Amino acid sequence: MPRGRPKKNTDDVLLKSAEVIGWALGGIEREISMTRERLASLTAQASSLRSRLSRGATSSAAQPAASDAGADETGGRKRRRRKMSPEARKRISEMMKKRWAERRKKQ
Repeated sequence: MPRGRPKKNTDDVLLKSAEVIGWALGGIEREISMTRERLASLTAQASSLRSRLSRGATSSAAQPAASDAGADETGGRKRRRRKMSPEARKRISEMMKKRWAERRKKQ
């Protein structure tokens, strides 16, 4: 009686891997169909919102939405930046200079 693991039949391995690949493909195809359904639903919602916007374009509620749409075309809303005091900038600068000096000493 031989010791150790019995040798695997390569045909069995190929069949099992083909079966796993088939399952993976089936799952991917289901995801694709579900994504297409979600996309169709979102497209329908977008068209209904656009029609509501065009109907109520004279109202004051539609004006901010129109300005937001222009912001999206340019890359999104303008980001607000915090103002750093000169003292804070100087403190950070000194700390970084100190860190870099320590790093240069180690090298």
